Amino acid sequence: MLTLSEVEALARAAHEGQTDKAGRPYAEHLRAVADGVRERGGDDEQIAAAWLHDSVEDDALSAQWLHEAALTRRTKDIVLAVTKRKGEEPTAYARRILATPGALLVKEADLAHNADPARLAVLDEATRTRLTEKYARMRALLGLKEPETEPGR
Repeated sequence: MLTLSEVEALARAAHEGQTDKAGRPYAEHLRAVADGVRERGGDDEQIAAAWLHDSVEDDALSAQWLHEAALTRRTKDIVLAVTKRKGEEPTAYARRILATPGALLVKEADLAHNADPARLAVLDEATRTRLTEKYARMRALLGLKEPETEPGR
């Protein structure tokens, strides 16, 4: 089985050169989601899935690679559960996440980082509004409470 360090290295290499919507290195998002899973009490399989959560969706790694990777079935299932499919309705996506043990925690950490006000603040107002609404809708579909805002934010 791949160690968490090996999974991190693979994910970083797979997303090398990619940036997020704010122009930041994509690996920063992966790190934040993995840290978020860890902080929420996630186990090593969920942390590994957090590092890989966008790899298939972003074509950084293929579904075939994931299938053949030295990862637990649960880690692979979580990655596949949080991988959006073209044309898929948000309700179907949310149902798959909810039906996959361990996936909700990974998606919760992903949404938390995506909706971080400091991260959204660098985007134009229209994009910020669109994404804020999109993330709130997904949180609602998943039955997640809105994150508490820190004082001064």
